[in-house]
Amino acid sequence: MSGQGRLGPPGNGGPGEGESGEARKLQEGRVARRKRRKGKGKAGAGQGGRGSGAEGKPEPQQAKEAAVLGAEAGARAGPGEEGEGGGSVEEGARRIVRGDEGSAEARKEAKGGNDGNEEWRARTGRREEARPGRVLEGEGEAWGRFAGTRAALAAEVEEEVAAREPAGRPVAGSALWRLPEELLLLICSYLDMRALGRLAQVCRWLRRFTSCDLLWRRIARASLNSGFTRLGTDLMANVPVKERVKVSQNWRLGRCREGILLKWRCSQMPWMQLEGDSLYISQANFILAYQFRPDGASLNRRPLGVFAGHDEDVCHFVLANSHIISAGGDGKIGVHKIHSTFTVKYSAHEQEVNCVDCKGGIIVSGSRDRTAKVWSLASGRLGQCLHTIQTEDRVWSIAISPLLSGQLMTHLGSDFPPGAGVLDLMYESPSTLLSCGYDTYVRYWDLRASVRKCVMEWEEPHDSTLYCLQTDGNHLLATGSSYYGVVRLWDRRQRACLHAFPLTSTPQSSPVYCLRFTTKHLYAALAYNLHVLDFQNP
Repeated sequence: MSGQGRLGPPGNGGPGEGESGEARKLQEGRVARRKRRKGKGKAGAGQGGRGSGAEGKPEPQQAKEAAVLGAEAGARAGPGEEGEGGGSVEEGARRIVRGDEGSAEARKEAKGGNDGNEEWRARTGRREEARPGRVLEGEGEAWGRFAGTRAALAAEVEEEVAAREPAGRPVAGSALWRLPEELLLLICSYLDMRALGRLAQVCRWLRRFTSCDLLWRRIARASLNSGFTRLGTDLMANVPVKERVKVSQNWRLGRCREGILLKWRCSQMPWMQLEGDSLYISQANFILAYQFRPDGASLNRRPLGVFAGHDEDVCHFVLANSHIISAGGDGKIGVHKIHSTFTVKYSAHEQEVNCVDCKGGIIVSGSRDRTAKVWSLASGRLGQCLHTIQTEDRVWSIAISPLLSGQLMTHLGSDFPPGAGVLDLMYESPSTLLSCGYDTYVRYWDLRASVRKCVMEWEEPHDSTLYCLQTDGNHLLATGSSYYGVVRLWDRRQRACLHAFPLTSTPQSSPVYCLRFTTKHLYAALAYNLHVLDFQNP
């Protein structure tokens, strides 16, 4: 707001009187300015109200300019001392002064027509309120307030908006970011993986916001090996979904780094299982437990435990209820306590036991003697056969249905030639299962649709026997073949193989006897070593 300084009283425009009065006022103004520079908290009075005494009474235009300058000086000075031509000023006034406003000439005019010795101070990073300055003229009075420049007002508005915004949100930018989080999540849920990645590059707040698991669940369920089953169960709840989707792209593109975890001198037919950060693998007639290092791509060389008891090689074993149930070439079944030295073995079959499974306190074993037998895991009945199932051929693989019915429901398939055995078998649900074997096919069975014909099948391109398979419970399949240690990755939504990884060369050609994988690594057991494919750090 503008103030108006007083000109001299009518009829007192003589040179003598004007000169003495003006000199006194100028001297008072200089004294006030010195006090301000010394930091005593007092602002000088505006001195632009009178014309120069040496020149007599000012011209009308000069008087008008002097009045405007005096009013601006009085309004800026704030409460403090009271001058004849300025406003009333009080001690302890606070002002907002910004040093980047206007040109040097504008700043000089804003000083109230002073002689240029006043110090211009710029205060940044602090916000202060301006108090009104009181301007007196005759018997009337007017109140003025420092309005500030346009940029100063804009800065105040931004500060007020920032104070109302949630912590961390960007103040400037599109109004889209000021929507409620629930609505913003709904909008972003329609974006694909690439769009979410680009959105995360806009600012830090959006980077944190787009890392929310809710935005990536839909994408993860359509990805390979992201930890979600077909029913939506999250098997890796402790790992951020965004990170799993990122690693999933390496599985889809076949980007990985190969390494060898273990080696042994003589040829073996190893089998292995994973549990948490531990790896259990059979070597000859022993089962050894190793602990993974934090990177998951290497092992501590010293085993955590060694489980023995068989006289010949361990053909197969499973982990169940803190026990290791093993099947040996000596026709015996071994029961080992994982966290103790307790071991029990008993004769189960007349010939080697090829496979074994355990669920709900029940053990089922299959043997070359063409029988499958049911055993109890209870301590009081350990080693007691509950039921014997006579078959027409050697039993190579076995799996217990989650229904635990204990009854023969059906025979799968038809017209299979003798010896075309199923070498690996696994249930996904009580009514769906996967199988592979000598006929070079992976088959997907749905008992609700048909027990004579599978609902989908994938053929090994090189007509190699498939020794083992593994699935993520959703879209990914991995198989191990008999020639050159080839591991293949399959997308169950496609017929063709995605990628193939030959792990051995011609002189040491070996089947892949067993494979297991997590969301980051794949482990394949061959005749002479244990390989790892690292998809997290390709």
